[in-house]
Amino acid sequence: MHNRLKMRLVLLGGGNALGQALIRLGAEEDIGFLAPRPPEQGWDSASLTQLIDDTRPDVLVNLAYYDDWFQAEHLAESRCVAQERAIERLTELCKHHAITLLQPSSYRVFDGMRATAYSEKDEARPLGLRGQSLWRIEQCVRATCPRHVLLRFGWLLDDSPQGRLGRFLKRAASDATLWLADDRRGNPTPVDDAARVILAVLKQLDCQAPLWGTYHYGGIEATSSLVLGQTLLGEARQLRALKAEDVQAQAHAARPDAGEEPQHAVLACKKILNTFGIKPRAWRAGLPALLDRYFRHD
Repeated sequence: MHNRLKMRLVLLGGGNALGQALIRLGAEEDIGFLAPRPPEQGWDSASLTQLIDDTRPDVLVNLAYYDDWFQAEHLAESRCVAQERAIERLTELCKHHAITLLQPSSYRVFDGMRATAYSEKDEARPLGLRGQSLWRIEQCVRATCPRHVLLRFGWLLDDSPQGRLGRFLKRAASDATLWLADDRRGNPTPVDDAARVILAVLKQLDCQAPLWGTYHYGGIEATSSLVLGQTLLGEARQLRALKAEDVQAQAHAARPDAGEEPQHAVLACKKILNTFGIKPRAWRAGLPALLDRYFRHD
């Protein structure tokens, strides 16, 4: 592993869509990640302890539970409990060995009750199981590991078949009409863009700048899930014949996931721009490459 960065980088979750995008993007810039395969049962306290002992990274990027946190439709409480326990151990290890921890989080830590964009200073009040778990993980990271960067992302879109985008496209292939909320808003964020942001943060940390803390990132411009769906359908039709003719408007409150999905999930991204100089990208620009990748392994 040759590295343009001085730091030794370990990536947990190199096999998922965001991990793959990060490895791909890093390779273009001669930045290599040590991405160990997870044990059969997934990362737990014992395997993490062993891993940190063996690798002694300068920075650990934790995407180990990316699918559960960002893409899965449902998440079992038992999985949350096990993941939180593993991260408690991970934060202790990072503190003990003075390792910088880069930990993703999500707009889901907010309840979505206010119509204006959420900044890093706003109070977290998660609705559902997943948001509550992410919030507890954030608190654990802040309390235990001084050298941390928490990156809260908007609506992450990737090319995994079971992900948010994949589920939408499967429905579009089988149903004539799709329904999405026209009064639910967020920042769609293609996975390549999220990887770009993580890489940009890592490069700055390599300069020994103590920029610890919590940051928001989402693609511009904020939109409704209805408009996102209509845009995706239009783009996807150019690559594949789909049964869906249209996406119809439905109220957020009438959606099956209204109890755990924040209605207003727009993130203000000024802090990451001012601190790291990371400019937000238009999410629409990332869709063609994302859809192309999705249909290639469909």
